[in-house]
Amino acid sequence: MKTVLTNKNISIRTRRRALECYIEPILMYRCEAWTISKQTQKKLEATEMWFLRRMLRISWTAKKTNDTVLEEAHTTRLLISKIRKRQATFFGHVMRREKLENLVTTGMLEGKRSRGKQREKLIEGLADWLKAGKSLEAIEATKDRKKWRTMIANAVKQGT
Repeated sequence: MKTVLTNKNISIRTRRRALECYIEPILMYRCEAWTISKQTQKKLEATEMWFLRRMLRISWTAKKTNDTVLEEAHTTRLLISKIRKRQATFFGHVMRREKLENLVTTGMLEGKRSRGKQREKLIEGLADWLKAGKSLEAIEATKDRKKWRTMIANAVKQGT
């Protein structure tokens, strides 16, 4: 794909579409189950910018900010919001099923917790992204599909 993505004879819009169609699905494989920490988010944003810089043939030694690269590509950062949207739709689906997946996702299984700092749960990250307050509010919102879809659409519009 390098020859297609770096070809100056192909418009930037077409190259971006090729990136979205062929590269991003590979990058986002199984992203519905990820817990995105600040460190992971930084790595994903850096990867997105790396692809754009390669596409525009901008050297890493060139003193161009990410904002100017985004302007040249006529785009904004979309990868994190796409991942979060996929996570939210998958989470709503799992919560409405009320089966074993529901228990695993919410972390309401019996047993001892491991020592040390506990890992962030998927629901905590989603509740923070959706600005739902507590994770229980987000779980309750999944029961009403219209409300859940509205919450997701509002979060995507805000671009967080």
